Amino acid sequence: MNATLPAAAAARLRGLEVSNERFRKLAVASAAMLLVIVATGATVRLTASGLGCEHWPGCQPGDPFPDKGYHSYVEFSNRLVAFVTIIATLATWIGSLLNPVVGRGVRWLAGGVFAGTLAQAPLGAITVYFHLNPWLVITHLLLSLVVLGGGVVVALSTFAEPRPAVPAWIRLGSLVPLFSLAVLVVSGTIVTGSGPHSGGSDVRRLGAFADAIYLHVRATAVFGVTFLVLLGWAWRSRDRYAWVLRGSLLLLGLLLVQMAIGETQYRTQLPWWLVLIHVTMAGAVWGTAVALVASLWRNRSASIPPA
Repeated sequence: MNATLPAAAAARLRGLEVSNERFRKLAVASAAMLLVIVATGATVRLTASGLGCEHWPGCQPGDPFPDKGYHSYVEFSNRLVAFVTIIATLATWIGSLLNPVVGRGVRWLAGGVFAGTLAQAPLGAITVYFHLNPWLVITHLLLSLVVLGGGVVVALSTFAEPRPAVPAWIRLGSLVPLFSLAVLVVSGTIVTGSGPHSGGSDVRRLGAFADAIYLHVRATAVFGVTFLVLLGWAWRSRDRYAWVLRGSLLLLGLLLVQMAIGETQYRTQLPWWLVLIHVTMAGAVWGTAVALVASLWRNRSASIPPA
């Protein structure tokens, strides 16, 4: 009888296994929700709804649901989306643990994405209690982009495609535009925090708007030059590395749309809904750039084979 216990336990464990296809769906859904939460969080800030619910986790003392009108509904809706996002990242992490093919690195990264997403809840509460301190608001957004990048890498690992390795200097060089883009995103948050949509008329702004624009434009120039070098190499090597060219062209297309939106919003006195599109596109650009650079560094042996 004792000899049958390990076999029975093994059978139960096999019944809990998550297939490659199911894990792939969980990872992609998690990455999508991480982008959605960037958009809903930006909506809260741009509509000055950050204090629509002045308590956490409930909206009002003794009442978890909003009853103050427009701003409270916007803020509470963002909390609901955040809850769904936490569940999605938790499911992805558990799925990585229950899939025997997933590598240790992907499991750790999936766990880190869940931990970072979960940390957004107390960070959001602290931000509310400190009346939307701009540095806390920026930290809130930047953490969203960090976990978004991690979620994209986890999702990317679920797609196994045999591809030739790129030269080492391209892999190392790709980190330069990615770092420049990170600086660009940080400076973009400072621009928003310095402009008319800093979170409300009673929220302290981050310095002068013109100075923030100055920094943002120059960060854009640095990224643009380094990215064009990568794009030029991808074009010259398109016969062997067509997938790099496709990814680079996709990123270029998103960048052109983002630049057009940025220029339009600047010349139209920054309507909040256009700024929202700009912030959401920034998340999409960041996720695409992370996916492109991560694909250059991928170890094919660590990829999850098709189901």
